[in-house]
Amino acid sequence: MNKKAFAVIVSTMFISMLGMGIVVPLLPIYADTMGASALEIGLINAGFSITLTIFLPIMGKFSDRMGRKKFLCAGLSCFTIASLGFLWARNPFQLIMVRCFQGFSATMHLPLAQAYLGDITPKGGEGKWMGYFNAVLFSGMGLGPLFGGVLTDLFSINATFLVMAALSLIGLIATIIFLPEVHDKTTVQKQGMSFAYLRKSDIMKGAFAFRMATGFATACYMTFLPLFASNNLGLSTSLIGLLLASRTPMALVQSLTGRLADKYNRRIMVIFGGACALISMVILPTVGSFWPLLALYSCTAAGIALALPAATAFVVEEGRVFGMGASMALFMMAMQIGNGVGPILLGGVVDVLGIKSAFLAGAGILMIGIFVFIWFTRKYSPGKRSSMAGGRTIMPPPQS
Repeated sequence: MNKKAFAVIVSTMFISMLGMGIVVPLLPIYADTMGASALEIGLINAGFSITLTIFLPIMGKFSDRMGRKKFLCAGLSCFTIASLGFLWARNPFQLIMVRCFQGFSATMHLPLAQAYLGDITPKGGEGKWMGYFNAVLFSGMGLGPLFGGVLTDLFSINATFLVMAALSLIGLIATIIFLPEVHDKTTVQKQGMSFAYLRKSDIMKGAFAFRMATGFATACYMTFLPLFASNNLGLSTSLIGLLLASRTPMALVQSLTGRLADKYNRRIMVIFGGACALISMVILPTVGSFWPLLALYSCTAAGIALALPAATAFVVEEGRVFGMGASMALFMMAMQIGNGVGPILLGGVVDVLGIKSAFLAGAGILMIGIFVFIWFTRKYSPGKRSSMAGGRTIMPPPQS
């Protein structure tokens, strides 16, 4: 493991994710002040994920052939511009446009940072290093809402957008100066792999389904938990930020659960963690005060912290066969499909049945994702080659 490169990539990811997380508790409330409906609020959150999903396959495949660093720098440059775009938006439609551009920016940064780490991760340490990466990643996402809520209460939402732009710019400068390009290419550039071959892996199908379901759950929380906490419980933006930031300690636990994924049955870890998140999500809309809400949201974060490093370790193993950029892009795409479709679907549900129904619908989708993962990974056994299609080992195509 190149520890210097690892330190640079996780540091810049933390900075950029902190900047992105700043607006999480603010956008639904900000859009609400503009007169946006629940469906429009869903579209604002979904715009990011829909655009990201469309461009992910392109960026993942190109980065396997052309290198990661130039895409990472381009993504952070666009992030900076998008952050300033929120100052320009004056209505829900303009907010949707800015979020779409922010999603395009993310296609050149989020999955490719994971792919970069996959390139330099030694065999047998997939869970450990991806656990560290996810711990830093979700810590930035978790602390961002708290930071954004406090900034908005102390100053204004415009000041929050400016800080988000500044953080993205810092991440860009650090990437340009300190991050080396990966020269040891063990990916598509040598092997000529494609998404067609990648989709034959049962392991990838199971991981894709689970990640998409957790994306739905995350979209539910990020879109409707702030509104539930504000409108139903009367919480301030600072308390809402604290609520969403409560997953940060759970995110740090991924440095431990990642190591467990290298020692114990990864499949069991994914299933058990997903079940914990599911149960917490079902109970959550029944609470009526801050502390029970905090406890249940933390339990959901704990379940995901147990499951995600194990699921990511599966994908890293597949990436060594099918191309790390393509594999990570597909895995990220799964999350973004959930994040993109979730707010729209759940926004329609909320308009008809009320805000509490969003959490129950999200829990139902998570349950489906867990069962699909169980089915496609039923032939998995620890220590056995993970890349399977109907129980057959997939052979790479001839080199072009």
